[in-house]
This record gives sequence, structure tokens and C-alpha cells, in this order.
Amino acid sequence: MAARAKTLGIVRYEQVHTGFDELNAGIRASRNAPEPYDGIAEIWFESEAAMRAAGQNPGAAAAAVELLEDERKFIDLANSPLWFNRVHTIVG
Repeated sequence: MAARAKTLGIVRYEQVHTGFDELNAGIRASRNAPEPYDGIAEIWFESEAAMRAAGQNPGAAAAAVELLEDERKFIDLANSPLWFNRVHTIVG
């Protein structure tokens, strides 16, 4: 993963897995919320410009294909939304 990350300009990659089933059940019930995803993955770039330029790096297309093949082993791609976002820190 480290080599692919460097090629794609990724500076941080995190997986956030669900846990605390008892607590999740309580908070979901209090808001009539749906079942949570199994988890999410966050991919961080140095900047928006770096993110936009990442696809132009030599080897980026091949690294992206390798990453997708790895993701197919554990992600339900058809039911997993993807999006780009901006982080707005409120506390911390």
C-alpha cells in the first residue's frame, strides 16, 4: 500500500471500522437511524491541488488499478458511495 500511496500522492490513509455494538444500537434507536456501514476509509492528500494533480503522476493509473483490485477483496463496491470532501474542524 505504501508504494501505491506515494504514487497517488496519498499522505494519510485510515480505515474506520464499526464497533461498540451495544452503544451503536442505543444511539441508532434514539434517532431511528439505519444500520451503520461496516466502516469507512479516508484518504488524505497534502492539498486540493495535490489531490487534483495526483492522477497525472507517472504510474498513477496502474497504482489506481492495483488499489481497486485490492478493494474488491473486502468492499461491496456497488453499495459503497464515494465522494470528495473538505474537512471543517469545529473542535480540536
